[in-house]
Amino acid sequence: MGLVTAWLHAETGTRSSFFPASAGRSARLVIRVEQPSAEARLVLIGSERQFPLVAGKTWAIGRGEGCFVLLDSLSVSRLHALIQRRDAGDYYLVDLGSRNGSFVNGRRVSLPLLLKDRDRLVFAEQELAFRNTAVRLPAGTLGTSTRNQPTATMETQSVATILVVDIRDFTPLARAVSEALLAQTIGTWFLRVGQIAEQWGSWAQQYIGDAIMAVWVHDRGSNVAADLKCALRALCEIDRATGEISENLPLPAPLRIGAGVNTGPAILGGSDYTALGDTVNSAFRLEASTKTLGLSVALGDGAFQSLGAAPRLPFRRCEVQLKGYEVPTTAWAISFGDLQGFLDSAPR
Repeated sequence: MGLVTAWLHAETGTRSSFFPASAGRSARLVIRVEQPSAEARLVLIGSERQFPLVAGKTWAIGRGEGCFVLLDSLSVSRLHALIQRRDAGDYYLVDLGSRNGSFVNGRRVSLPLLLKDRDRLVFAEQELAFRNTAVRLPAGTLGTSTRNQPTATMETQSVATILVVDIRDFTPLARAVSEALLAQTIGTWFLRVGQIAEQWGSWAQQYIGDAIMAVWVHDRGSNVAADLKCALRALCEIDRATGEISENLPLPAPLRIGAGVNTGPAILGGSDYTALGDTVNSAFRLEASTKTLGLSVALGDGAFQSLGAAPRLPFRRCEVQLKGYEVPTTAWAISFGDLQGFLDSAPR
């Protein structure tokens, strides 16, 4: 399986690289040296400025000092977007929750979008052309797994599991480190989390600021419990990967995450391959509730009941007042360690 994330060590010229783990096992850290491609670059329209995408795998775009593509405009966020390169030589644009959005060929980007040679990228009033003469990928290739994806213009209601994962204390982190290290951290984390979610069968992922939403679509009722456990196994692997990233970057404190999980009806589809509805909203609120519950993971009652007759002892039943909801909501809280133990003891 190929490389999923890397960063450049300036003092050695090598890259420390994470390789994805096989199902149910932690990723292990290895070192390898790669030759970067010199063919890909960004060209600022109306000027002679070019930004070769050579060293590393993640390049920050914004107006903050330390961004690789530094754009002089107050309409551009300090850390606006990222370009990420994957093993096959393909490049993705990830918007980082920017105020004014990122656009490719006139379309606003909400999910990581595969870039093609001659794509036009717009950040506020700043326009760049993406050039990649080394790799020419078929038009229409999606940046997320195609498993269970409906037609892009179609919206259907299905039963789905929504997983929301958020980096804890991100604002203090952003104030404590350089723009370059912040971009490196979140870019590495986004790329690793996206790979893990796809590996465990996620239908789509959406990146929102310092959080990610992943969606599992349940084709048949009998598959709900099994699919839900895949989402929970992905979550445990995301927690382990977060720890590995934290250990290998010079951060002032370890990265921590919180997660909300819910299962129920959701509206799926549209041109952005997104999910909408109360199940989605409550998953975001459940994630926020973990900050006061004292445990890192909160399941909604729909997700908890979907686990079936498996042992439930590690979960703690809580009544939480979710923002925007008039009455308290039942949540089932658990630590990452207890969740892993629960999954290890549950039938596959």
